[in-house]
Amino acid sequence: MRYLCLNGPNLNRLGKREPTIYGSETLLDIEAKLKNLAAQYNAEIECKQSNYEGQLIDWIYEAEDSGVNGIIFNPGAYTHTSVALRDAIAGVEVPVVEVHISNVHKREEFRHHSYLAPVCVGQITGLGTFGYQAALRMFLEAERGE
Repeated sequence: MRYLCLNGPNLNRLGKREPTIYGSETLLDIEAKLKNLAAQYNAEIECKQSNYEGQLIDWIYEAEDSGVNGIIFNPGAYTHTSVALRDAIAGVEVPVVEVHISNVHKREEFRHHSYLAPVCVGQITGLGTFGYQAALRMFLEAERGE
C-alpha cells in the first residue's frame, strides 16, 4: 500500500511558526512518525509540502494516476479559500482525509469553513500532530479490514 501526505502553505515552518498554536514539532518530525507507522504495516508513505496551490493540485492528480491508496492532506489556509483544491479532490477516486493540527472551529470565524471537507472522506482537527497518524492509521486499518 502506498500513501501520500501533503502539506500546504506555511507548514514548512512548523516548530518555529506560532508554537503556542501548532506546537514545537517540525514537519520532519511528523514525517518520521508517519514513515515509522507505515513501516509497521509494510506500507509506504511519501510526504510533500508546498506553499503553491497549483503544485498541490498536480500532486493530487499524480497520486491518482500512480495508484496511491490514500492522501492525508493538511491544506493549511487553502482550506478556507481554495475551490480549485476542492475540485481536484472531487475529481479523483483516491480518498483524502483533511487534517488540521489546531482545532479550527475554536479559532477565528473565517477558519470554521472548509471548502475541502465535503469532498474528503473525513476531517481530523484539533488533535495536534497526532492527527496525521490517526489519518494514516484509519487508512492502514481499513486496508486490513479492521
